[in-house]
Amino acid sequence: MPLIQSRYTRPPFYLFNGHLETVVPSMFRKVEGSYERERLELADGDFLDLDWMRSGSKKLVVISHGLEGNSERHYSKGMAQYFYQRGWDALAWNCRGCSGEMNRLPRFYHHGATEDIAAVIEHALSKGYDHIVLVGFSMGGSMSLKYLGERKNSVSQVIKSAVVFSVPCHLGASANELDKPNKKFYLNRFLKKLEKKIRAKAIKFPDIISAEGFEQIKTFRAFDNRYTAPLHGFKNADDFYARASSGPHIPHIQIPTLIVNALNDPFLPEACFPFEVAKDHNYVYLETPQYGGHVGFSLSTQEINWMEVRAFEFISSL
Repeated sequence: MPLIQSRYTRPPFYLFNGHLETVVPSMFRKVEGSYERERLELADGDFLDLDWMRSGSKKLVVISHGLEGNSERHYSKGMAQYFYQRGWDALAWNCRGCSGEMNRLPRFYHHGATEDIAAVIEHALSKGYDHIVLVGFSMGGSMSLKYLGERKNSVSQVIKSAVVFSVPCHLGASANELDKPNKKFYLNRFLKKLEKKIRAKAIKFPDIISAEGFEQIKTFRAFDNRYTAPLHGFKNADDFYARASSGPHIPHIQIPTLIVNALNDPFLPEACFPFEVAKDHNYVYLETPQYGGHVGFSLSTQEINWMEVRAFEFISSL
């Protein structure tokens, strides 16, 4: 499809670079509203916690959060509220260990864990909806794209479209970007959260996971080599980046899908912008606003976020 000229032209004046556009809404935006929680038991003995907003609609939006996020993050809850207030049901699911309760198995979640989003979607399909759309943020966007590309034209006809924001389509390139000295702020925030989970896992599974020397981990690559890869069946970080990235799967997507990646996103290097694929694709649209940061896209003097407006607008236009 033709590349889309974005109408998101400028953030509030006080968010004058991509870092502020990323950090300020993440730290300060609050979204009111409550969910109804459901626990989904998985075939491997683990579980996922699903958070619902239900209006009795036959239409459902399935929302996937980012790395170390959850259904309560402003972007997930804001999206759920926006669709719910317009007559849709909303399902914001939590990856393993992200719902406030540690999951049961040694494994966690990762960008390529499409077996989990598949379980959520299958559960949603069993509820009798006749129109389901996917919305994902960062890692959740990566999962959504990979899920759709892997299944090609075998995706249920009930799943009509998808919109994803701030997606690291090339995991290795994004990891290298965040390992740069001027991006250490983001890396350290993620590692601090991940360390708590690793230490909890090490107590529960001492023969499988060790937290000894965790403080020596200074890069995403080091974390992925030590934990992500062995816990999830990959040879090493490079194998994980190659096999879990959504980029190679985008050409195979067979439903209308919008990818929105801001050009000033501090997480995304050039390899994460699939211009060549999108320009000749029958279903994939790529929108690259000049501004927005990483899962930012704030609107001046408004409680809602542009991502909510854009997702609903794209989905409703089809």
